[in-house]
Amino acid sequence: MSLNIDAIRAQFPSLHQEIDGKQAIFLDNPAGTQVPKQVMDAVTDYYMTKNANQGGVFPTSIATDVVQKDARAWMADMICAPKADEIVFGPSMTQLNFNLSRSLAKTIPEDSEIVLTRMDHDANVSPWLTIAEDNDWTVHWVDFDPELGTLDLDSLGAALNEKTQVVAAVHASNALGTINPVKQIAEMAHSVDSLFVMDAVQSAPHVPIDVTEIGCDILLCSAYKFFGPHIGVMWGRYDLLESLPSYKVRPSKDVTPYRWEHGTPSFETLAGVSAAVEYMASLAPEDAPAVNGYEGRQLQLKQAFGELQAYETALATKLIEGLSAINGVTIAGITEMDKMENRVATVIFVKDGHAPIDIVTHLAEQGIYAWSGDYYAVEVMKRLGREENGMVRVGAVHYNTMDELDTLLNVIDAL
Repeated sequence: MSLNIDAIRAQFPSLHQEIDGKQAIFLDNPAGTQVPKQVMDAVTDYYMTKNANQGGVFPTSIATDVVQKDARAWMADMICAPKADEIVFGPSMTQLNFNLSRSLAKTIPEDSEIVLTRMDHDANVSPWLTIAEDNDWTVHWVDFDPELGTLDLDSLGAALNEKTQVVAAVHASNALGTINPVKQIAEMAHSVDSLFVMDAVQSAPHVPIDVTEIGCDILLCSAYKFFGPHIGVMWGRYDLLESLPSYKVRPSKDVTPYRWEHGTPSFETLAGVSAAVEYMASLAPEDAPAVNGYEGRQLQLKQAFGELQAYETALATKLIEGLSAINGVTIAGITEMDKMENRVATVIFVKDGHAPIDIVTHLAEQGIYAWSGDYYAVEVMKRLGREENGMVRVGAVHYNTMDELDTLLNVIDAL
């Protein structure tokens, strides 16, 4: 691992602030990461030099068109999409998924069935539950092992049949931290001619993604989870996005990706998306080995994510080992040391005698930012029997340090 963590942290102004007299430690990253200065500069530069609507013949409008085109190209390289025009932007991943589900509902037969998992964030659950309820379709649930924190692929296989139209599953759990075998899930979905809709919100900041290799039909994620601004991203196979009906105003272009983008986009955040992906690409070491099948920016991003994943696996190991050693702490999810590469550094836990909200309140008083509750992973908490109070969630990314984790562990131990 060759990441220079001090140099990385120097690029994030918010990491160095004191709040209420305490040095802030950001372990709330699964809910949204901090932003490097180059992203801030890109947003500011857009407002100062390019601010206009799209499609005009004057310089600022032409520059805005370039901003939009560049954002699609950077995002396509990040997930190894075949075409930049397969990238769709919207206000949030949730809204994009609601739009997608409503469009798919117009093309699905009356007796259709949908498969969901109990590991997913509700943004990849409620859109599908809604159209199933509206159309009286059957919903099958894929379970996960509450002891191991892994998806039960046998229950997925049992749920699939010739009526299955959509399999919606998460790449990395925003609660358990589990990285699911999405390529296998895609193959299972396609074996019954079903679409595979993959939630990559929690995997995008942590692991390399190649939509062609995985075989998903739709990918959804959020830029503010990978060091960018608040905007949602959807990738879809071009033929699929072109063939589905789209709810749009009449004058807007009826061609992908524009037919999926309703109203004027947030151009300043698109500038921020490009800067965020460019930042991640910059983390690739100069002497990184080649990766077969990739070149240019895609190769650079693959190399960078290899570095990120190695360091974050070490962070996850320290979190799991440290919490496991504290009396009264119970962790949900993968805890075996030889399986740390099968999870991201997002960890949920409880401690005997302390309500989760009380723990995160105490952490906040010490300058450590974390979450409690269900973090919209409603079915996860139900399955774990924690739906009333939820659990404490801490999540580390590559700008976090081992010393910060030591501080967290000492505070939890001293409770």
